[in-house]
Amino acid sequence: MKLGIFLLCENFHANPHAVIHNDIELGVLAEKLGFDEVWFAEHHFNAFSVIPSPSLMMATLAAKTSRIRIGSAAFLAPFYHPARLAEEIAVLDVLSNGRINAGFAKGGFTLDMEYFEKDSQSLRAELFENVESIDKSLHLHRVLQPKSLQARIPFYIATFSTKESIEYAAAHGYGLMFSQGATIDECKAACEYYRTIAGDEPEVVITRVFSMAPTATQAHEEALIATDHFVKSMRSLNSHAAQPRFNRANYEELLAQRHDFFDAKKFMQNAIIGTKEEVKKEILKIEKSFAKLHLVLKVASTHAGKTRKVLRELSQILQLQ
Repeated sequence: MKLGIFLLCENFHANPHAVIHNDIELGVLAEKLGFDEVWFAEHHFNAFSVIPSPSLMMATLAAKTSRIRIGSAAFLAPFYHPARLAEEIAVLDVLSNGRINAGFAKGGFTLDMEYFEKDSQSLRAELFENVESIDKSLHLHRVLQPKSLQARIPFYIATFSTKESIEYAAAHGYGLMFSQGATIDECKAACEYYRTIAGDEPEVVITRVFSMAPTATQAHEEALIATDHFVKSMRSLNSHAAQPRFNRANYEELLAQRHDFFDAKKFMQNAIIGTKEEVKKEILKIEKSFAKLHLVLKVASTHAGKTRKVLRELSQILQLQ
C-alpha cells in the first residue's frame, strides 16, 4: 500500500495566502514523516478550496522535497489544451526527478461551465479524448520537449464507478481514482469490472476523510465540523450562492445531532475516524482489500497545527519512518 495525503488549500479562516503556503509545508512534513504521496486537488472560482493551479503547487513541493511522489487529484482535463497540459506534466516530472502521478477528472461545477465555456454533456467525452492525447504527447510524440523522466507517467481516471470511465481506464491501462464518498464495495466492484476488461489489477487511488483523536466522539466531532463546511462550500458553487463563512459556534446544534448527520452523508459514512487503535485497524483492513492500493487521507481539521499533530501521530502508529 502507498499512503498519501490529499490537499485542497481549505480556507477556513479567510486567509488564502496562508493556506496555500501551509499546504506546501504539509507536503514537506509528509515526506519527513514517511508518507509515500501527496495529492493536490483542482478547484476554480472557489473562495474556500483555493487551488486553481495544481501544477504550481506540485512544482513548488517538488522543489522542497526529494523522495515523496506528487500527484494531481485531479487535473480537470476538459479545461486544458491537451498539448499544453502534456508539456506541463513533462516539466513537472523533470523538476521532481521523476516523481509525478497524473490524475484526471472531468469537472462540472456551474461556474466552471460558465467561465471555461463548456457544455456539461460533453465533459466525459472531452476527458477521454484529452487524456489519450496527453498520453500520446508524453510517451510517443518526438516533438514534445522536454521529455518526462519516467518512461511512463502513472495515469489515473477519476470515476464514480461509471461503466464508461472504468472501461476507458481498463482499455488504456490507467488506474482508477475514487472520491471520498465511494464505498469499499463500490471500489471492489469497479476493480472486478476492470479486471474483466484488462485482465489485470488496477492501481487504485481511494481518498478518505480522516480524523483521529483520544476518543471516537472527539474524532467524529472534528470530522463533522470540517466536512460539513467543505460540503456546503462545494454545493454553493453550483448555485452562484455566496460561499459560507466558517464559524465553529454555528455547529453546536449540529454536533448534538451528529448521528443523524452521519447517516445522511457518504463522506462521513466512509471516513476513517476514531482513536489511534481504531484508525490503524481500519487502514489495515482497507489495505487487505486491494492489490495495488493508494490510500489518500484528507485530514478533517480546521487548524494547521492540529493537522500536523495528527499526521505525526499517524506516522508513529503505522511506523512509517
